[in-house]
Amino acid sequence: MPRMSRWGMVCCLTLEWLALGVWVGGLLVLIGVVIPAVFNTFGGQDIGGLFLTQAFEGYNRFVIGAVAVMCAAAWYRWWSGDQAVAVARGELALLAGMVLIAGIIIVVLHPYAATLQAQAFAVKEETARKAAFEALFRVLMPVRSIYMVNLVLGIVLIGLKAKQSLSQNGVVA
Repeated sequence: MPRMSRWGMVCCLTLEWLALGVWVGGLLVLIGVVIPAVFNTFGGQDIGGLFLTQAFEGYNRFVIGAVAVMCAAAWYRWWSGDQAVAVARGELALLAGMVLIAGIIIVVLHPYAATLQAQAFAVKEETARKAAFEALFRVLMPVRSIYMVNLVLGIVLIGLKAKQSLSQNGVVA
């Protein structure tokens, strides 16, 4: 027997889909629009780099909110006991992977890259500046790849949730 109202579940699912949309959509916008616009508009690596650092810090704050909403929604759906909105193991595994990856980026990699960026911008001597930027780019390459993995996991999670929705409504998926 379900433990909540239909409206409670509608609100839960709406917030969950919205959080997933912010997570995936925000990253798509950053990758597909913001990064190319910055490098085609801003006049210099320093200004463009600082702008992108700030943009990704803002995105990361949204991801923290999305994590909170998605985890709370998964718990609420599990707690409800309603089989129509049951939390599948695959869904939990994808969400856990996404949260782990986001945590590594937000807590470890992004702050480290921001520190390296600040150091590179502070160096005036050309050889030392080049070495500092090389160190920064060695960190940014895997960070970009990890963001892409998280994007793919988010898209897979959307597909899994869509498939579950269709299965719940008697549509063969």
